[in-house]
Amino acid sequence: MEKKKIVVLSGAGISAESGIKTFRDSDGLWEGHDILDVATPDGFRKNPKLVLDFYNQRRRQLHEVQPNKGHLILAELEAYFDVHIVTQNVDNLHERAGSSKVLHLHGELFKVRSVRNQHLILDWEKDLLLGDTDPNGHQLRPHIVWFGEEVPALEEAAQIAMEADIFIVIGTSLQVYPAAGLISFTSSHVPVYYVDPKPAQIPDVRNPLEIIAEVGSEGMEILRRKLLK
Repeated sequence: MEKKKIVVLSGAGISAESGIKTFRDSDGLWEGHDILDVATPDGFRKNPKLVLDFYNQRRRQLHEVQPNKGHLILAELEAYFDVHIVTQNVDNLHERAGSSKVLHLHGELFKVRSVRNQHLILDWEKDLLLGDTDPNGHQLRPHIVWFGEEVPALEEAAQIAMEADIFIVIGTSLQVYPAAGLISFTSSHVPVYYVDPKPAQIPDVRNPLEIIAEVGSEGMEILRRKLLK
């Protein structure tokens, strides 16, 4: 019998339990920096060293953290369902937990790409410095989708959402578009489970909706029991 397809949209909240800060503080700053300075193409042009250092700190932190129970439960569900994870996160905690189908909407910390050719992508786990170049001598930059840039994986994410039998939203405020709009691609009969300790209002959702107002690990424990009944 064919497994039901679960599509998961995950955000910063699921990784916060592992110790990865949700970049944006209450004052809107990212680790003390204005978003325009460290997460836009213009910021990179103005001060590439600042931007590289910002992501080097994020990359170093990723070496020190581990997947948490929320990540692990999503990986375990692959034994019973066809699980596809669409994540807004740039960490690799889903993969390290054992999830085999992970699509990164906003790029990946452990990858870099050429400033001249966005398709020239390299695996990269150390610091990235000015003077680190692609094979053609062009500077490398973080493989991150910055504000104002297109989201190349969006079309694939929309296609995955269209095929969902069950849709799970975990650890995201659903305020960051276009990712937040993925629910609208699901069929209206598909149940949506929203796991978040402070769930936001989901605009215009027409699907059956169940809110589990818990952090990712506890919420996924509850949801696992529901799904495996």
